[in-house]
Amino acid sequence: MIPYGLYVLGHRNGDDVGAATVNWLTQCSFEPPLIAVGVTKDSGAYAAIKASGTFALSFLECGQKDIAFAFFGPTKLDGNSANGQPFETAQTGAPIISAAPARVEARVVSEVNTGDHSCVVAQVINAGSKRAADVLTLKECGVNYGGSGHYGSRKMSWVPMRRQTMWRSPGTSAALY
Repeated sequence: MIPYGLYVLGHRNGDDVGAATVNWLTQCSFEPPLIAVGVTKDSGAYAAIKASGTFALSFLECGQKDIAFAFFGPTKLDGNSANGQPFETAQTGAPIISAAPARVEARVVSEVNTGDHSCVVAQVINAGSKRAADVLTLKECGVNYGGSGHYGSRKMSWVPMRRQTMWRSPGTSAALY
């Protein structure tokens, strides 16, 4: 029943560049400007964030389901394109989806590392908006992040909603976290 937006989390650690769709995000302070994002601890995105201490979030808008789904799997780079989506970079060097209406870049300041996801708390160091837009939600995509089922010893992250079911790919470095 909790509404979730969809965002693309871009990360860069040296030559390691990637992106993953995330949905657990909230603002948690005005001063300093802080956000908290949930990232699964066995992901490549989490490892890169821990190593670099920075990341970027591209806010997706209604109708950008194809962009969200493009980052449910491993990142494939081709010049300034990731998984077929053009990107740009700013202060952190992490990929920012060019078609996204808004973005933030952040520096990790803390984390709550209790469950299967880490709650990464980060200070916003750069932000921008190209246009006003409503955020793409899981509901619009017809999926629900519910965490039911198992694949071998790995917990699956999707449950069916309507007629569509999406599953997190076991062993991939980028999926919906």
